[in-house]
Amino acid sequence: MLHTFRRHLTLAGCVLTLLSFGAFPALAQDAAPGAAPAVTTESAPAPESTPAAAPTTTEAAPAEAAAEAEPAAPAANPADTVWVLVSSALVLLMTPGLALFYGGMVRQKNVLSTFMQSFIAMGIITVLWVVVGYSLAFGKGNALIGGMDFVGLAGVSPETPDDFYGTTIPHQLFMVFQLMFAIITPALMSGAFAERMKFSAYLVFISVWSLLVYVPIAHWVWGEGGWLLDMGALDFAGGTVVHISSGITALVACIMIGKRRGYPSEEQRPHNLTMTLLGTGLLWFGWYGFNGGSSLGANGLAVTAFVNTHIAAGVATMAWVLVEWAQRGKPTALGAASGAVAGLVGITPAAGFVNPMGALAIGAITGVVCYFAVVSVKSKLGYDDSLDTFGVHGVGGTVGALLTGVFCTTSVNSLGKDGLLYGNAGQVWTQFVGVAATWIYAAIIGGLILLVVDKTIGLRVKSTDEEAGLDLTQHGEEGYVM
Repeated sequence: MLHTFRRHLTLAGCVLTLLSFGAFPALAQDAAPGAAPAVTTESAPAPESTPAAAPTTTEAAPAEAAAEAEPAAPAANPADTVWVLVSSALVLLMTPGLALFYGGMVRQKNVLSTFMQSFIAMGIITVLWVVVGYSLAFGKGNALIGGMDFVGLAGVSPETPDDFYGTTIPHQLFMVFQLMFAIITPALMSGAFAERMKFSAYLVFISVWSLLVYVPIAHWVWGEGGWLLDMGALDFAGGTVVHISSGITALVACIMIGKRRGYPSEEQRPHNLTMTLLGTGLLWFGWYGFNGGSSLGANGLAVTAFVNTHIAAGVATMAWVLVEWAQRGKPTALGAASGAVAGLVGITPAAGFVNPMGALAIGAITGVVCYFAVVSVKSKLGYDDSLDTFGVHGVGGTVGALLTGVFCTTSVNSLGKDGLLYGNAGQVWTQFVGVAATWIYAAIIGGLILLVVDKTIGLRVKSTDEEAGLDLTQHGEEGYVM
């Protein structure tokens, strides 16, 4: 019995000795999951007298050297990949949320046509983005527009990251995340001319606008070599790219197409505010992906953007409601919904560059400014921005972009800039240049597109069609059949 025990003990000692010299690295790794062996053949080469340590063939050494010479392909981080996948889905959900938000504010006879203007963007913008839009926005081009290297998604890998965009997630995932932004942006404009634009004109308009307005501005701000990016303008998740570009063109569109029949003398009451509040909730929910996902990783910056998004939306809701209560005597559900969206818009460019108190200030200021833009300025100037696209997105995006230059700090994001409150007043000027360039470009090019569409197929439905409602006259359907 003792002899057998000693023999087993000797055998175990031999096995441990072999493991310590890496003769069975796989077995050693199995013995300690997740940990590298303490000593490997690379770190402790066998003595010269041990022939087993030398390559057994003449081909092995060159092959090993070639493997060492070739740099490893960049690998996607699984956690970052999952977060941006989820964020992409959240941003897409915002478009149906927008359909509910806008759909509840129009009259019953136009609810389906309003929904359709949001839903159709998910189809037509997807096609344009895959074929050429992504390449022109994010391809390697010049300071004004991207190149043609990603046409048809050529070279956009579903597995490996790009060396410039989202370096820890697959390139194709970065592409589809950006696609969700491209989808919702033209849909936002539909609120300004709701209840009176031809569906055919809308399709042509958003298609051309996406390629001639959205894509270049996206390249300026986010694309490699874009002039606003190189200048140092900050836009974390689309204050200029999404909200100002759509809000300014929306203002031009509602002026060019004219007021709704009977506006403002006849009452144009929302037909279903419960629908609008549900849409607001979905927008708020999706905005966590909109802003948080723009970190392009599951990291502390995503947490910062997520928290700032919620803070700004909450305080803007209260700011709008309190000002409305003081001004008009009653707080309204529509006011609360509008305030929430205004706060979400305002924090978008700043979400990953400011601390929570900066987010609180941006939300409060944006909520108050947007309230007066919607309630006072619109009525004084007399334009018919049906669902307040300019007042919330154009004005809110502008306020948020400028305030980013005040509250941004590198203590939150080392890749950002310090703003006015942190000793860099010049960042406010940089933000102003980005805002002004977007205002001018979106107004001029957007206006020219609208003019061409109007002169060719016409922008507005017939007066009789508008009276009957766009659901029946444009789509042959009714939203409610009782």
